[in-house]
Amino acid sequence: MSSQKRAIAPILHNWAAGQEARREELQQLLQAELADPKRASAFGIDTENGVEKLEARSRQFQAISPQLRDLCQRFAFPDSDLARQTLWTLWLPLARQIAEAKAKLGRPLVQGILGGQGTGKTTLAAILHLILKELGYSSASLSIDDLYKSYAERQELQRVDPRLVWRGPPGTHDVEAGIELLDRLRHPEPDRTLLLPRFDKSLHDGAGDRVSPAAIEPVDILLFEGWFVGVQPIEEVKFAVAPPPIRTASDRQFARDTNERLKAYLPLWQRLDRLLVLYPVDYRLSKQWRQEAERKMIAQGKSGMSDAEIEKFVEYFWQALHPELFISPLIRDPNRVDLVVEINADHTPGSVWKPGKL
Repeated sequence: MSSQKRAIAPILHNWAAGQEARREELQQLLQAELADPKRASAFGIDTENGVEKLEARSRQFQAISPQLRDLCQRFAFPDSDLARQTLWTLWLPLARQIAEAKAKLGRPLVQGILGGQGTGKTTLAAILHLILKELGYSSASLSIDDLYKSYAERQELQRVDPRLVWRGPPGTHDVEAGIELLDRLRHPEPDRTLLLPRFDKSLHDGAGDRVSPAAIEPVDILLFEGWFVGVQPIEEVKFAVAPPPIRTASDRQFARDTNERLKAYLPLWQRLDRLLVLYPVDYRLSKQWRQEAERKMIAQGKSGMSDAEIEKFVEYFWQALHPELFISPLIRDPNRVDLVVEINADHTPGSVWKPGKL
């Protein structure tokens, strides 16, 4: 644990126990914030507004803290001190930033969350829902997986293009349904419920299929997450010298074809009001994380893939949309990305920054 984190841990512990925030504590926490200029800039913290913003954040911290233990148990968060620090340094300022953006927008907001296997999308969404509710905003979640085409449609896709052996890459989703849904959400009609599509991955021996949609009342904020949400097509020349596992001519053709299919998603991405990227310190960690997840499932008596099957599975998606080609350039684009959160090897959040202010 860094010296800055050690310094703030006792303060957060006392606040979680019900002690009111003191001004000297807020000053100490402000110094800790300003010691990380990238994070402070990303969340709009400076010497002039810092104490005021942290005082408001402290009130939400104390309101949320009693519910934090249950969330940590639900998502197997490893340490209560770490959870409190993550609540203070990331989850709360992020939720407040989303809420402020919603207030300025004057209509429901769509917050995109881009992140691969093991980056914590599910945990983050659950925490954000909790905090946004405390801030007075209703919210709901939608995964790119919920927009998959039906089992029958994907079987036909695979017949036409046998390379689409797994669901997931561009081309396997009902983009038009996603566009229609986001349009209805962003411009709700009075007294009309929204139907969020849902997908059950366990059906058809794991191939998955659509199930009945979830009816919800119109919400203030939608968290739209997925492994390539917001990803942009790239220039064809980039595939001439591509990183492994794009090795053969057929690999490069698959990557080019996937890149072409990605263009159909651009109207969907245009409905995003903000985009957050959960960015592993090394994209290759996703293979390790998937293996860890599958081993846990097998240990619980559930079916799961072997390490060799996972290797093939993950590399398939790297061949489709390689992180070095598609994600690395995106996190440097201030016109498309609002915030980047690095994810460490142990799944915990690391550096936070806003593109263009590195």
